[in-house]
Amino acid sequence: MIAGDWSAHRGIPLMRTLATALTILEEATGPDAHLLPYHPEVQRALDRTVLACLERGAEPPGSLPELVEWCRERPVADWPVDLPDEAVGPDDLLLDPVSSRPTELCHEWAEQFPDSATRLYDREIIGTALRLCRQHGEEDSYTEFRRLLVTRPLLTAADEWAVSTDHVLDPVKDLLGLIYHPVPDSYLRNDAYTTCDRCRTLLTPLQDGGWWCERDRCRRRGQPPAGRRLPLEETGRLLQLDRPLRQFVTGPGQAEVSLEEQLVALGLTVRMWPAYDAYDIHITFPDGHAWAVDVKDWAHPAFLGRSARPVRREPPYDEAFWVVPQDRVDDRPGYIATYERNRPADADHPLLTDTRLIARARHRLAPGGKKTDDA
Repeated sequence: MIAGDWSAHRGIPLMRTLATALTILEEATGPDAHLLPYHPEVQRALDRTVLACLERGAEPPGSLPELVEWCRERPVADWPVDLPDEAVGPDDLLLDPVSSRPTELCHEWAEQFPDSATRLYDREIIGTALRLCRQHGEEDSYTEFRRLLVTRPLLTAADEWAVSTDHVLDPVKDLLGLIYHPVPDSYLRNDAYTTCDRCRTLLTPLQDGGWWCERDRCRRRGQPPAGRRLPLEETGRLLQLDRPLRQFVTGPGQAEVSLEEQLVALGLTVRMWPAYDAYDIHITFPDGHAWAVDVKDWAHPAFLGRSARPVRREPPYDEAFWVVPQDRVDDRPGYIATYERNRPADADHPLLTDTRLIARARHRLAPGGKKTDDA
C-alpha cells in the first residue's frame, strides 16, 4: 500500500512546477534567457515559492537568481514548504552546485507528473518509435533503436553515416533526425570533445581544468574519468542525443545492457526489450524457467515505489522482478524499504539490486538450485 497521500501536501505541486521550470531554464540560451518577462512556468515557480514562504512566515527569494541560488545551495528538506517525509532526502538539491544544471532528483520530479514537458517528450519519442516499428512489423528495428540510444548517445560523422545505412533502422530514420542535435561549443577543450569513461556522455570542461559529468551517480563516485578524446577535425560534426533521452533512456539502458552482458556470461538466453518493450529483459534458463526483469535506474526510491506497476504478462514468464543498480541502494540508506512503503499493493514483484539478481541466477543454475530462489 502506498504510504501517505502526497496530494495532501501543498509543496508537491510547487516542487513539480519548480522542477519543470528548472528544466526549461536549462534549455534557455543567450544573454536574455533569465530576463523579464520569464517563461510562464518559470514565473509560476517563482510566484508559488514566494507564496509558500509567506504562508509559513519565512523570508522568500527576492528574485529568480536568488531562487536559482536556493536550488543550487539549499537542500530541499530545509525549504519552508510542506512536503511529505519521504519526498526528499536530507542532502537533496535541485541544481548541481558546480554546473547549476538540474540534478537527477529534479528531472525525476519533472518526470513524475503528466504536466511535465520533459516527461511527455521522452515518452512521446519512445511511443512514436514503437508505433513506427509495429506498423512495419519489425520488432528487431525497435530493439536496435533502443540499443542505439543506450550505447551511442554521441554520433560522430562516421557514426551518423553508419546509422544512415543500417536498414534495420529504416522505420525510425526520420525520428533519429529529430532527437540527435549538434553539440554546443561549450563542450570543447583545445578543439576536442571528451567523453566520460564511466557513462559515455560528454564531459563539460571546467575553468580549473577539471571535468563535470551530467550524471549525478557518476559524480558521486569521484572525479569523472576522461574517456575518448574526439578532436573536432577528426570527428566532423558531433551529434548528441537530447537530454531527456540521455536521462531516462541512455542512463537506465546502460544498467540494462550491463545486466544483459552478465546474464549472457552465465550461459542464459536473453532477449532485450521483448515484444516491443513489454519489459526490459526476458531470461530463459536451461530448464525453460523464465524471468521477466524491468530495470529502474532511479535516484529516488519513493518516486520509484509510487510508479511501480505489475509487469506485463507477455512474453510469458514464471517470475518477475524490478531491478535497481546496486550503487543506487548504496547511495541512499533504506532504499528498498522506502520503495516498499510507497509501491501500490498490486505491484507485488520484488525489487532487487542487480548484484542480487545475478546471485539468484547463479544459485538457480547451481545443482539443486532450481527448487528455491531464496539465495
